[in-house]
Amino acid sequence: MSDDNSGILVLGSGVIGLTTAIRLAEAGYGVRVLTRDPVQQTASAAAGAFWGPFLARHSRTAQWSAETLSVLRGQARRPGAAVDLVPGLEAARVPMPIPPWIAAIGDCRPSDPAALPAGFATGWRYTVPVIDMPRYLAGLVERLAGLGVRIVRGTVASLADPSLDAAVVVNCTGSGSRELVPDASVAPVRGQLVIVENPGLTSFFADFDEATAEPTYILPQGGRVVLGGSVEPGNDNPEADPKIAAGILERCIAVEPALAGARVLGHRVGFRPGRSSIRLEAEAIGGRRVIHNYGHGGSGVSVCWGCAESVRMLVDDEFGLNSDERVDRTTQG
Repeated sequence: MSDDNSGILVLGSGVIGLTTAIRLAEAGYGVRVLTRDPVQQTASAAAGAFWGPFLARHSRTAQWSAETLSVLRGQARRPGAAVDLVPGLEAARVPMPIPPWIAAIGDCRPSDPAALPAGFATGWRYTVPVIDMPRYLAGLVERLAGLGVRIVRGTVASLADPSLDAAVVVNCTGSGSRELVPDASVAPVRGQLVIVENPGLTSFFADFDEATAEPTYILPQGGRVVLGGSVEPGNDNPEADPKIAAGILERCIAVEPALAGARVLGHRVGFRPGRSSIRLEAEAIGGRRVIHNYGHGGSGVSVCWGCAESVRMLVDDEFGLNSDERVDRTTQG
């Protein structure tokens, strides 16, 4: 398949767009990526990040998460990968059963209540991938280059734009889908992190509470630790807020006193593509097939490879069968 109007155009170069482009290129399709922002300025680059669905609702979230977990575990075994398998603790402030998506991990076990940080009632210990997102994205870009996929800077005003020279357009624009589709149900959700020098931590901590505006998580990444976080719909400030940063440090030190006095290396601010449900489905717009893959909340890296595979299957349906034989696999949940 050629790289022109018989090929596939992926819009967006966050972790969703890049992994989708990789799966399509590996399947033999001619793929191009068009992105408004440089890869290292996408929301994905500001993420913590570790595997675990967060603010990502869909009937297939558990499936996509499990498929992505398998890929990340394989990547973690490669020397120099931007993925490490890190043991740790996820805890909740109220008694609750183990969340169903944790079943994919396999080694999850309840924590002794006496070993939980003050204020927490329930906890689970397990080992999951922790991802250095700037390095991970750089690796995905390198992988795409090896597959012959070009990443081009540019903007699109409408998915019906006749200048979109492709047989299939895959919309992975995240929060940008609010204006591009347009989809008023998409709302950017601000998140802020603090990066500190690692005082010797080798395990993660995560607060299981999607309802809080102040989640607490501690993610060691070699010589540094990523501390979070915040969940702020309606806040469009791209700069780090010193008050929020101070609150993050205070909460994380309460959980892990070894962080007290750790040197602050920097701050990150990003905007999660919030939506009531992930949108992964195909529709006809402007005489061409458009596949939507957006609205992943804070779980882009946790579901990316599973969602990418579902997009590949939709594209296979488009090119592999004629219109009478094709089964329309729409999966909006």
